Amino acid sequence: MPKLESLQLEPAVLRWARERAELELGELATRLKVPTRDIEEWEGSGRIAFKKAEALAKKTHTPVGYLYLSEPPRERLPIADFRTRSGSTPPRPSPDLLETVYQMQLRQAWMREEMISLGIPPLPFIGAFPVDSSPAEVAAAMGDALQMEEGWAAADGTWTDALRTLRDHIAEAGILVFFNGVVGNNVHRKLQAEEFQGFAMVDDYAPLIFVNNADFKTAQIFTLAHELAHVFVGESGISKFEALSPADHAIEQACNRIAAEFLVPSDQLRNAWGKARQSHDPHQHLARHFKVSTVVAARRALDAGLVTREAFFRYYEENKAKHWGGAKSADGSSGGDFWNTQRWRLGTRFAAAVSRAVVEGRLSYTEGYTLTGLRGDTFSNIPEKMGILL
Repeated sequence: MPKLESLQLEPAVLRWARERAELELGELATRLKVPTRDIEEWEGSGRIAFKKAEALAKKTHTPVGYLYLSEPPRERLPIADFRTRSGSTPPRPSPDLLETVYQMQLRQAWMREEMISLGIPPLPFIGAFPVDSSPAEVAAAMGDALQMEEGWAAADGTWTDALRTLRDHIAEAGILVFFNGVVGNNVHRKLQAEEFQGFAMVDDYAPLIFVNNADFKTAQIFTLAHELAHVFVGESGISKFEALSPADHAIEQACNRIAAEFLVPSDQLRNAWGKARQSHDPHQHLARHFKVSTVVAARRALDAGLVTREAFFRYYEENKAKHWGGAKSADGSSGGDFWNTQRWRLGTRFAAAVSRAVVEGRLSYTEGYTLTGLRGDTFSNIPEKMGILL
């Protein structure tokens, strides 16, 4: 059989692959180590060497089969996209975002079947509240389901401590929680907080929350609470915030109000305001008390009528260079320790379920590798390194 040397592909598909990866001609040429004119010729004629087509697919994170299509595919997120505003066209999801959502779908589907096969009943609070419910009512139900005591955040010393506390209580309530700032474990493919901050995938047996760990720590607390609200109103979707003003969707607006009430309850806010207003920066004082960002604190003060809209937006404009404030992970991880990072990326509950299923023979090692992104001895070391009893 003659060796395949070159291909005749659709120029529009080759151009789509590059643009999908948000690469300029010169950037792709550098990655492929070819002259820019080669890229221009491919996108003009569709004629490309077989090996170069494979390299193009790899460098643009495009499934190689897509390059053989007669026209560019229309890739859509499999969950609702709540990032749009004023009827605008939803932004094209990046390959990194799409792969992350697909990976979470795989994990959720497996966990759902695992829970059903083990006879675990569905969770009672999934979609338990209509979207137009009182934010205070839903926030209270969230606190009850998570067994969170009043003033829990103030009892934690740092934002990271508060984030860990909230994450652990959500996981213990039966919700899968994943934090990651990269695609899988690939530190060269960092997720962008400017594209999305989190998403929720609702399911009666295995509801799932994903938080973009590339975002500021103080922002992640609000994102986690916001996605938790999605679970309680029974609406899946992907989120992105600006000045705590979500896109023009009733669901997002409701989840924002619920999350804000959950993190900064109105009655506690008013009690804390007297002391806060005497400080140099009242919003920073509230942020430290409730372990939220200064923007969340300022917005809550606005919602409670403690500051004017003009004062809030002036404060926001003056502080948006710092975005939400606090520390942002430089590499998208949760710290330098590999296994500490995996506790955030996998969660001990999910890691334990997969490890247990492999040990008991209900799941192959290959399937376990796919679900966790860890292989060989690293996968086998999950129980010991993550403190899991099987």
